[in-house]
Amino acid sequence: MTSLTGAMPYGMTPAAAQVTGPAARAPRSVTGTERVPETRATTAPKPGNVGKPGTLTQLRRQAQQAYKSIEDATKVLQARQKQFDASQRELAGKLTQLESATRQLNRIRKPLSDLVSSVYQDPSLAGVSPFLAGGDGTTALRAMSDMDYLVDGRNSVLEDATKALRQQQQLANQAQELRAANLLQEAQLDAQITELRQRSSTLVKSLTRALTKLGVKVNQGNRGAGACDPTRVNVAGEYPNGLLPKSILCPLPQSGEELRADAAIAFADLNIAYQKRFGKPICVSDSYRSLADQQAVYYQRPGFAATPGKSNHGLGLAADLCGGVQAFRSIQFNWLEANGKRFGWMHPDWAYHSPFEPWHWEYDPKLGSLL
Repeated sequence: MTSLTGAMPYGMTPAAAQVTGPAARAPRSVTGTERVPETRATTAPKPGNVGKPGTLTQLRRQAQQAYKSIEDATKVLQARQKQFDASQRELAGKLTQLESATRQLNRIRKPLSDLVSSVYQDPSLAGVSPFLAGGDGTTALRAMSDMDYLVDGRNSVLEDATKALRQQQQLANQAQELRAANLLQEAQLDAQITELRQRSSTLVKSLTRALTKLGVKVNQGNRGAGACDPTRVNVAGEYPNGLLPKSILCPLPQSGEELRADAAIAFADLNIAYQKRFGKPICVSDSYRSLADQQAVYYQRPGFAATPGKSNHGLGLAADLCGGVQAFRSIQFNWLEANGKRFGWMHPDWAYHSPFEPWHWEYDPKLGSLL
């Protein structure tokens, strides 16, 4: 047992301190949630390769990348929809301007129409006969002036009408092109998203089968296969520390132990390599710890456990190990220290000295995203 300051009690040798390792002790506070790792998708491993170190990590990476691509494509689709909506608003504004111009054109036509009506209905003028039959010169000149005005007005109205018609046709063409382009883009993105969903689903199923082949009881306790789906790790961030539901906790190959999906998959992959080296699986004494369990540990061993609600155990990202790993600088400890990071698992700096916990190991999602 270490003191509150991390120093060994008087009279205890380093060797004696190395072999102690109560599984109930918890790490210091590590708060926050991690984002889904961003990695490149590659060709899926062949079924015959399942069981080799790195295969599960590769499947996990590909599934998460496919899922991230779905999110990216969906964002692009939403952005293009916003652009389309903005263009539609602009088009609606232009059509409003066109409607206003048409009303103005009608106002221009009204006096001309009234004048034409008066010219043809005035009995004293007899229509346009003054131009043909002579008569009063003043009357003829007035009629000619009116006709000139009518002709000029007619030409102006025709010019405005032509412009309005041309603008209307241009706006109609723009609307048609805009709608066609948007429909094509939406169709292309929908097809891309559908393909990515199918790929992600296929990869998750392959990953689930691989875990089952390794003895992981994925649906243990009717939690559902989604508990080991690495594309759902963000859902875990929606729950308080120590209150993660079974539906998002993936079982480990070690019976009764469980972690968050990405951590569990990485641990199962690490377990393959460990078993290949030592001929037996990693010994696990504790993994995910509920808030009630963390409170019990905290009150039983004050000063040696993280405050309830602030433990990485409560996030499903930490495990306490045994079977030799708990002995500092043992062969097992050294091997795990040298190889754990290849699978996203590490021994945190604080656990080397304050408090001294060689058995405590954590999965780092940021590190895992680089694999």
